[in-house]
Amino acid sequence: MAKRVIQRSEAAIGYVRVSTDEQAESGLGLAKQRSVIEAEAASRGWNLSEVIADEGLSGKQVQNRPGLVRCLQMLEAGEASVLIVHKLDRLARSVGDFAGLVRLAEKQGWAIFISDLAIDMTTPTGGLMANISASVAEWERKIISQRTKDALAVKKAQGVKLGKPRQLAPEVAQRIQAERQAGRTLQAIANGLNDESIMTPSGKNWSPALVRKITLQEPVAA
Repeated sequence: MAKRVIQRSEAAIGYVRVSTDEQAESGLGLAKQRSVIEAEAASRGWNLSEVIADEGLSGKQVQNRPGLVRCLQMLEAGEASVLIVHKLDRLARSVGDFAGLVRLAEKQGWAIFISDLAIDMTTPTGGLMANISASVAEWERKIISQRTKDALAVKKAQGVKLGKPRQLAPEVAQRIQAERQAGRTLQAIANGLNDESIMTPSGKNWSPALVRKITLQEPVAA
């Protein structure tokens, strides 16, 4: 069976996303992402046909983001040749998800451009650099997670009650501040803490608002 040949448009499309809790944050809003995408397209001479948004949605699963699904459908149909995003975490939350999108782009003949990492998959080395950057980010997250677990295990062995501490453990505060400085969103940090059953000082689950409160405190010494 002959391979279907698509007459691909040279246009680019942009993709922006925020969760409900992120919308009030400086620099992570839809307007900021959109302006960066428009500037990148203009500087490279790309015809930006549309910027598609997912508002108030988590980046956990692609199929639950109608905006991104629409972008992928347009790219598959040949309506654009480049997908532009402001930050990697606006597009994918894990190395696996991002690697899947890279493979899909290569298979279908379109490219991904990530502004904050200056990764341009329209160039020969762009795909390699994209995968390396995603892998490093995932590695850093796992290292921070393991350090937190090790520190809490030591405290537990020393007889420290970890169920409902009156004050936040310094190592948890350090982790939150380090992850935020590395560019992780408030929602992503909260999700990671909750997934690992690390409780708040009151014994409840973490929320983006509480994570933000910790990031505004004085940095905790390592």
